[in-house]
Amino acid sequence: MKTPKSFLQKSEAKAFSADHRRTISFNMGKYDAKVKEGKSQFFDLEKARKLAKNIKWQVMENLPELLLQFEKNFTSRGGQIIWAESAEDALEAIAGIVEKHAAKTVVKSKSMITEEIELNPFLENMGLELLETDLGEYIVQLREEPPYHIVTPAMHLNRTEIAELFHRKFNTAPDATPEEITAFVRRLLRQKFESADIGISGANFLIAETGSVALTENEGNARLATTFPKVHIAIAGIEKVLPKISDLEVFWPLLAAFGTGQQLTVYNSLLSGPRQPDENDGPEAMYVILLDNGRSEILANPEKRQSLYCIRCGSCLNACPVYRTIGGHSYEAPYSGPIGAVIMPMLEGYEKYGHLSGASSLCGACTENCPMNIDLHKMLVYNRRDAVKSGASSAEKMLWKLWKKAMLNRRSMNSPLFLKKLMVNLFFKKAWGPRRDFPDFAAESFNQRWKKGKLS
Repeated sequence: MKTPKSFLQKSEAKAFSADHRRTISFNMGKYDAKVKEGKSQFFDLEKARKLAKNIKWQVMENLPELLLQFEKNFTSRGGQIIWAESAEDALEAIAGIVEKHAAKTVVKSKSMITEEIELNPFLENMGLELLETDLGEYIVQLREEPPYHIVTPAMHLNRTEIAELFHRKFNTAPDATPEEITAFVRRLLRQKFESADIGISGANFLIAETGSVALTENEGNARLATTFPKVHIAIAGIEKVLPKISDLEVFWPLLAAFGTGQQLTVYNSLLSGPRQPDENDGPEAMYVILLDNGRSEILANPEKRQSLYCIRCGSCLNACPVYRTIGGHSYEAPYSGPIGAVIMPMLEGYEKYGHLSGASSLCGACTENCPMNIDLHKMLVYNRRDAVKSGASSAEKMLWKLWKKAMLNRRSMNSPLFLKKLMVNLFFKKAWGPRRDFPDFAAESFNQRWKKGKLS
């Protein structure tokens, strides 16, 4: 169970780690400079953002029809659709595919939705050999830890730490350069691509018009993981659908610019089913698992439906002063940062993740930097409200009731200074934190000064 106490402990450790702050500041600085360059490709960036948001609004208004259209067009080329209401349903379906094809080895391209359903430990418990093929994901897999960031899984590590990891695991040179490590991993992965039974990927977008899975990447590993093995499984949230293939001319540049600062990501693939009789490449069987896992409940909530517009670019994480201070692992959630704080309580319950919405200054930087113009800071406030409704303790409710009563009572506001200090120190000083000086009250309230004519 994730708890506010655990979150605060991890956050404090990261916030006051000089090494962590130094690494993140360096990596975020490079990102900031690159994204500014990437955004410059747009003649009218705000128009592109509005257009993308309008398309996603249309998707949510017609989601059932678009998903059925995608299913029809995908299955017409021999693909198979599996509808999964929950993470457990998705895992059960994957287990069935593994058993059907007697698979022993799996290669996997970068996918946050597989983190959501906890696919890796599930497959490893089945006895399968599982290999992450994105370099960043492979690094954190070797370290036996989850991704640190939606887009850049190993952002929290520097080149020295990575070199030491590969020296320890594979006896490479202890001072190996990034180029040498990349070349080593490339040789290792090539063998795995050629021998794997199943390739697993996520999906950046699903195209209803053509029944295609759109994948975006920079390393080419997803293209290999989805074409070399005999079986390809793509897992996608039901919100990933787009109506037309022409919509990609809006979404691909936005995803590239806001995600990595590129004009266009290096590899953009459209996969429309298994290998056809007249084709040389591709799997013999292709499955798309359409995952709900709480998304229908978000869709039914008019206040928070916008969160389904997210294209997982990570821009809100990079803009958030809280994320940039405490890092991704503090959240203990598949999706971290502002978007994680918004959707995780809705996907997996306020009891488990309700505290995350409090990890925000409500500065609005997340909303300002979202390519989809999602009102993230507003939904964080809604989540705070709902967290209180669903899980506030009796003591907390009583405390805020007393606070409200005191704030609305003129006598309490004008009470002696020593009494105000006593009450606040008694109930709030610990929450204020040991590293901050508690603010002093004025000797007299505004009302008292007004009555005495001291305001002029």
